[in-house]
Amino acid sequence: MKLVKTFGPSAKMAESLIAELEQRGAANTAKVETIVRTILADVRQGGDAAISEYAGRLDGLGVDGVLRVSREEMKAAWEETSMELREAMEVAKANIRGFAELQKPVEWMKKPASGTKGVKTGQIVRALGSVGCYVPGGRYPLPSTLLMTVTPAQVAGVQRIVVCSPRPARETLAAAWLAGVTEFYRVGGAQAIAMLAFGTETVGRVDKIVGPGNLYVTAAKAMVSSECGIDMPAGPTEILVASETGDAAGIAADLVAQAEHDPETLAVLVTTNEALGHDVVAETKRQAKGNEIAEESLVARGCVFVTETVAEARDLTNRLAAEHLSVDSADDLEWVQSAGSVFVGAYAPQSMGDYISGPNHVLPTGRNGRVRGGLSVSDFVKVITVQEYTREGLAELGPKAILLAEAEGLVGHAASVRVKLDGVANGEMR
Repeated sequence: MKLVKTFGPSAKMAESLIAELEQRGAANTAKVETIVRTILADVRQGGDAAISEYAGRLDGLGVDGVLRVSREEMKAAWEETSMELREAMEVAKANIRGFAELQKPVEWMKKPASGTKGVKTGQIVRALGSVGCYVPGGRYPLPSTLLMTVTPAQVAGVQRIVVCSPRPARETLAAAWLAGVTEFYRVGGAQAIAMLAFGTETVGRVDKIVGPGNLYVTAAKAMVSSECGIDMPAGPTEILVASETGDAAGIAADLVAQAEHDPETLAVLVTTNEALGHDVVAETKRQAKGNEIAEESLVARGCVFVTETVAEARDLTNRLAAEHLSVDSADDLEWVQSAGSVFVGAYAPQSMGDYISGPNHVLPTGRNGRVRGGLSVSDFVKVITVQEYTREGLAELGPKAILLAEAEGLVGHAASVRVKLDGVANGEMR
């Protein structure tokens, strides 16, 4: 992990590094696009046969392996799981569900801002018909991701929920049983995204795909997004700590924890406190020792930026728009503009958000924190707007709509209103 000052002799180098980090999403996925395009095309054309071939070659599924996981297998995994872990999963699921319930958009119908009588506008909320939940299954089993993706979909009322995960561990299967999953496939990577987006002879396509993944999954989601909805680019983990007075050991522990996810993890501290920066560099090196993935990540993409002013530190934090952001106190929330999820204070390790707090851990990466937050129940519903007019309402607002339509030269639009207004005037419409 390196320390870079954003002022003085190193200012130019720092700005170059910051600019590179601002382009991290596009630059990373570009490395795998050719391979991903080939996989997507193969699955689109080859269907089940292509999925089986890729599952054997890339997901480690044997020739006689069964792609679909049965409920009996999920139940057996749950029964083999320790009572302590089962209880932890149940608490996590309850917190995730409770948080999602609070996020649900509501239906409403009201008078417009003009107060016109006989007019109501509002919205209705409808769940998506089907979603695919991608659960990574590479280096570590991620039962938490299964709960984080499936639970808000259930709260939203999605009828068909499909889970894909390569080599699902017992813990992931146990979480699937707890969540009530009924459609689960042992497929991962770009091939899983292709199966969900295009469908095959035996697996129906879904309306939307959600969940985090590696570069291949992230690239595949982006490529299918023109014909299948996706949540966001949720690629390799990112962590940024913005701190002036934090504890070096605690900051380093968060950095190392996220860095162990993936060698591509972005791990950054932004501070004006140079002494703290040096202490964090030393602590991360000590704490990551022996954790090969964390060590690799911190060497490649770990950085402490020391800024000249607190205002500059805050501006840089928002520019980088990291997936996970830690700040010193609740007062800092006032200046936070771009982040996936925020963790406040010394007693809020980011790992709590990964597992059990309730807010979703599927979060925007690649600076997409500039335009959205994490996965929520809103990702699984459609908010459909509604307008209702009576004769009185049309008589009041119709002439104004005609003026606007004619100003734009859209005579058909004006005529469609005028015909109905004439009917109102003649008493022909009710």
